[in-house]
Order: sequence, then structure tokens, then C-alpha cells
Amino acid sequence: MLRPVIAVVGPTATGKSALALALAEALGDAEVVNADSMQLYRGMDVGTAKLTVAQRRGIPHHQLDVLEPSQEASVAAYQRHARADVEAIRSAGRWAIVVGGSGLYLRALLEELDLPGRDPQVRAEIEARLARTGPTALHAALATLDPAAAGAIDPRNTRRVVRALEVVTVTGRPFAASLPSGDPHWPDVRLGLRAEWPVLDRRIVTRARRMMADGLLDEAAALGPLSRTAARATGYAQALAHLAGLRTHDETVEDIALATRQLARRQVKWFRRDARLRWLDASDPDSLLPAVLPMLEEWQR
Repeated sequence: MLRPVIAVVGPTATGKSALALALAEALGDAEVVNADSMQLYRGMDVGTAKLTVAQRRGIPHHQLDVLEPSQEASVAAYQRHARADVEAIRSAGRWAIVVGGSGLYLRALLEELDLPGRDPQVRAEIEARLARTGPTALHAALATLDPAAAGAIDPRNTRRVVRALEVVTVTGRPFAASLPSGDPHWPDVRLGLRAEWPVLDRRIVTRARRMMADGLLDEAAALGPLSRTAARATGYAQALAHLAGLRTHDETVEDIALATRQLARRQVKWFRRDARLRWLDASDPDSLLPAVLPMLEEWQR
């Protein structure tokens, strides 16, 4: 019997990478597939809390360092490549452990999801229209073409409005037709890590300080031009502001911590909707592995 895919998900700073490593070592024949959209980027290591090669302890990791920071990340491309990695791991009779906090990337990998390709010309035309007419008019245009999509998307979320219009224009189908059905692509076990906000906040502040101490400024200075998707990575805009002389060291730490808190809240909101998640209290890291292993016993027999 082919083993299920194990997914370790949740907000930033809950210890997902550490649990994935511990699981891989305990299971003995496992490989890890990254599902953090920013860890796809080569050279963006400190700011994304990417494990170093030494920290991976010989466990194979996939979908790390596959893009240059100047390249756009694509959910469709990730789905294609990450699924190929998971298929190869499972076909070899090994455990595939997917780990990350990028909700859409995880759903694209784990669930049946038809991802229409992007059309740069169509997108450019829509974005130009947005610049000319503003978000309200663009949302009204979506309401004319796809009322259901417009009703589900906040007019202020211009990135999602633009994407919905692009999908409708390119495919001629409602935007909802490209959304996840919720049906799993493989059998899976989904583990969600969470912690009380005071615990998470302390970890976030500690992480922000550690990133600055570990060379985030040098890393940001060496990156060169960033694509739109790479530029969304938490920490780099704040580091570049410091390098430009706009913020002090302490202000930069505060800025990174604030941006990370905001990211964590978005992630919590996203993962809260997944009824398949088995939630684990990440406040005590040592308790996680003993809680998880019994869940997998039935698949090890």
C-alpha cells in the first residue's frame, strides 16, 4: 500500500521544519518537500528561515532554491514540479513530508485543483485598467463577468480581483471553476501546528533579532532586483529600508516582527478553514513527535 502524504502546516514560527525533520528521522525512510513559496528562491535563506544543508541532517529536501529572486513564482509551476517530487518519493515506497505555510501552494499540491496558466498580456491589460479606473471600477467589471467571484472577493484585494479577471478572460469559465474542490489528490495526514499568541509573539521577536544577527542585511544587499513575488517575502523590504538609511537597527527588528505577526495572522485565518487538519499545540516542541507517531501507526503495519 502506498503511504499517505504527511503535511506539516501552520503559521510561521510554530516549528514546522523542526517537526518535519524529527518525523523524517523517526520514520527512517522519508523525504521533505517544501511548501513555503519564499523558500523556492535561491539566496533568500536567512529571511525565510530556510534550513541550511547541514541542518537538513542528510534528509533529502525538494523545492528549495529552484528559482532566482528575479523570477516570478507560479503556483501552477510549483504544483507540477512538487507533485512530480511527491510521486517519485511515494513510488519508491518512502514517506513524503510536505512542510510549509503557503496556503495556496499547499492546496494546489494536496488537492484537486485546476490551475489556469497565466497570460502576461491579458494581465498587463487588466493591471493598466486598474491603474486608470481604480479598484472599485475593476471589481464592478468582474461583477459583470462573474458575479459569484465578485461577491466572494473583497474589492480592496486588487491582486485577487486581477487574477479572477485574468482567469475568466483566458478560460471563458467562472473563476470558481479553478478553485480547489477540496478532494485530496493523494491520501494524506494533515498536521497543523498552532500556539497561543503570547508564545508565538515571543518566537517572532526572537526570530527577527536572530535574522538581523545572522546576516539578513548582507543577504538583502546581495539579491539584486526582486520579482514581484520575491519582493513579498517578509523581512527583505524592511532590511532594504534599513540599508537605505530610513530605519534604525531596532526599528528594523520591530518592522520585521510586525510584518511577521501580520503574516502569521493571515496564515491562521487560512488554515482555520481546513477541516482535515489535526491541530497540535506547538508551545512544547518536545511533545509534538510523540503525539504524531501514533497517528501514523496504522500506515506502518
